[in-house]
Amino acid sequence: MIRNVVVGHVRAGVPAVEIEKALQGIRDLRIDGAPLPVVAGLDLGLRDGNASFAITVDFPDEAAYRAYDIDAEHNRVRAELFAPICERIDRIQFRI
Repeated sequence: MIRNVVVGHVRAGVPAVEIEKALQGIRDLRIDGAPLPVVAGLDLGLRDGNASFAITVDFPDEAAYRAYDIDAEHNRVRAELFAPICERIDRIQFRI
């Protein structure tokens, strides 16, 4: 199994509602008609310097991750919802 972790830092002044709109775009994604096991949320602000949000998605294998990575709707959500509000996005994929 492959876990994809995304940690994002939004630009100053972006309201939480805009971040949540982008996260909901990821939660609503379907690949080949199937929902994804997405866990996503805003930072709770419990520690200074944290990122603004995190997303995790688990995939059965590398092929499933790659299908997600090139999916047209996924890339639309990235370009239209995340790119305008984020100053930095870090990603990692690892085996679990």
